[in-house]
Amino acid sequence: MNIGYFTMRMARNALAIEEFVKHMDPGQSSWRPAPDKWSMLDVICHLYDEERFDFRVRLECVLEDPEMEFPKFNTAEWVTEHRYREQDIVEMRSLFCREREKSVAWLNSLDNIDWDAAHVHPALGRMTAGSLLASWLAHDYLHLRQMAGLQYHYLEQLAAPHTPDYAGGW
Repeated sequence: MNIGYFTMRMARNALAIEEFVKHMDPGQSSWRPAPDKWSMLDVICHLYDEERFDFRVRLECVLEDPEMEFPKFNTAEWVTEHRYREQDIVEMRSLFCREREKSVAWLNSLDNIDWDAAHVHPALGRMTAGSLLASWLAHDYLHLRQMAGLQYHYLEQLAAPHTPDYAGGW
């Protein structure tokens, strides 16, 4: 695996994520398309938590000792446990970007990586270090898509009764 590609994409994704929420007013940052859906603030808080508690920590576990038990958490509970809805989007954006910088620096500091080292997760089965790294980057793309959708649907609401249909369907 080319670690340089992954770290370059992760650093650039952080910039894209930052741009999605930069200069966003509190009304838009906390807007949800439905009561059970996430806001932009929820997404950025989640990304910050994932950066601190999930991917980097679990990848480090696999590389140090694949037999080590992964830390347990429930990402759905983080929304209330970490009071996502009470956070400030500017602060959370900054915190996420700093954590991502730490992650990229850590990844770039690794030598002689055994990407085939694997942890057996009780529910998900065998997880290699390489699969965790690929999943980390893919997680960015999933949330970038989610953030683009939030922007699109917010625009629909803002433009009503007019529509953005001429641009193409979402």
